[in-house]
Amino acid sequence: MKQKLVIATNNPHKLSEISAVVGDRFEILSLQDIGCHDDIPETAETLEENALQKARYIYERYGLDVFADDTGLEVVALDGRPGVRTARYAYPDRNDPEANVAKILKEMDGKSDRRAQFRTVVALILKGEEHLFEGKVEGYIATECRGTEGFGYDPLFSPEETGKTFAELGVAVKNSLSHRARAVVKLCEFLEV
Repeated sequence: MKQKLVIATNNPHKLSEISAVVGDRFEILSLQDIGCHDDIPETAETLEENALQKARYIYERYGLDVFADDTGLEVVALDGRPGVRTARYAYPDRNDPEANVAKILKEMDGKSDRRAQFRTVVALILKGEEHLFEGKVEGYIATECRGTEGFGYDPLFSPEETGKTFAELGVAVKNSLSHRARAVVKLCEFLEV
């Protein structure tokens, strides 16, 4: 019987991306699958604490093994911003991907150093024990949006040595080299030991 794990997200893009990496190794349950429709708080100051906050929320209320992630885009010329505020960069009270992308483009206008990295931290609570896994991918911020696949900052972020944005590379290629995929692979390797 496959191990069941809840992923603490209602984001269909993230759910699809993670499910593609996990494949059939484990049975992934969404928040909807367990009947959770809560808006889980993300109020911490680090990616690690936000991921743990979400995982703890589900574990404490449902008693199920769970993992949660938090991802940050860290731009060198912006002193590491948006970082932990990546999803709510343009507006602190909501996630507006188009406004987030527009804000980054405006702030990066005229900047020659366009280096950035995406970093994902996955928090796993398994039988009450907490574990953290990190994945990151380095690259740069494009000068304009390119591509139509993916979500969020995918049209702006170009992983090193590809010459294309995540949105141009497509979902399958992104899943093979993304920050989230790298963190989830580490999670899977840990669970398979």
